Amino acid sequence: MRWGFDTVVVGAGFAGAVTAERLAARGERVLVVERRMHLGGNCYDSDAKLVPGAGREGAGILVHRYGPHLFHTEDADVWEYVSRFGAWDVYQHRVEAIIDGRAVPLPFSLETLRGVFPASMAARMEEALLRRYDYGSRIPILTLLQSDDSDLVQLAHFVYEKVFLHYTMKQWGLSPESIEGAVTARVPVLVGRDTRYFPDRFQGVPTEGYGELFRHMLDHPCIKILLNTSFDEVIEIRGGRLFFMGQPFDGRVVYTGMVDELFGFRFGELPYRSLRMRFETIEAESYQSAPVVNYPNNYDFTRITEFKKIHPVVSPRTVILREYPEAYERGRNIPYYPIFTEKNQAMYERYREEAEKIPNLILVGRLAEYRYYDMDDIVRRALDLCASLA
Repeated sequence: MRWGFDTVVVGAGFAGAVTAERLAARGERVLVVERRMHLGGNCYDSDAKLVPGAGREGAGILVHRYGPHLFHTEDADVWEYVSRFGAWDVYQHRVEAIIDGRAVPLPFSLETLRGVFPASMAARMEEALLRRYDYGSRIPILTLLQSDDSDLVQLAHFVYEKVFLHYTMKQWGLSPESIEGAVTARVPVLVGRDTRYFPDRFQGVPTEGYGELFRHMLDHPCIKILLNTSFDEVIEIRGGRLFFMGQPFDGRVVYTGMVDELFGFRFGELPYRSLRMRFETIEAESYQSAPVVNYPNNYDFTRITEFKKIHPVVSPRTVILREYPEAYERGRNIPYYPIFTEKNQAMYERYREEAEKIPNLILVGRLAEYRYYDMDDIVRRALDLCASLA
């Protein structure tokens, strides 16, 4: 029995919304079930006056409720798809970091080099980089550490200590010994002067905000939406079968939530990192020199976002967000980032194998697949998924 729906989609972030829209576009009847009171998942944004901490003083400033979300992609098809649902403002994201008391651009580049080292030392390091590597290339610090040039080795140690190590320890709650070498190897030095954080061809933020983007995406006669509804209020797994509202369901369920929760944590709880968000309205037109400023050292928060620099508006005030990383605790906070260890991956594989035993259940998304996706990656994943479904 299908209860009038061909597919039930659990979750209204990008994974769920794109899937629902694509299936509805070909005539399927789709029910979207969302635990929160809003669409958009962690991309959700709103006027600051609705946000605890910012207060009515922040009225008129659009803020991202779960941290900054800046859309960027090299995939022209993904960009064309998301552009169907609203206009986009061109936005080139820039990030700075406070290093030794100075705000310098990230990723670490030749511009950053000049900001943190004495002029003569910076000139030597720049010359060594340009002599050995192509302009515009991104060189992992592990490669620099293996160099026979003492200046480049010193540069690699500096970037590791001042930019990467302490930020990563705060973000993931790890000791230096627990940080995998493969992670360190990906930390780059940019041999160039591009101060944009992302080099992608397509970059922007929705003109009307993500909330309106998702509303337009799901505004389809074949889509029904249940907000403020947990999946287990409507979906149950019993005896290897899916049940909807207590009755056997032979339609499709696309699940984007926590996979361990779906199966009642029978193999244990998958660990995540979470974030404590602290919004504040500042009585000044501007607070900092970049939209996002990282604090790798000396502070218990990791970064500060100033939203007027993402969504410009004329106001005598500005709203900032400080992010404090913390462990995820079920029922207390929100899971943001899967923690990638062999042990955790092995646990996830047990859940994935259980899911594969149910032919009409599909897992998609960061929580369901226990992996990290950028926004464009998850849009592509959902588009490809729908294209593969009969």
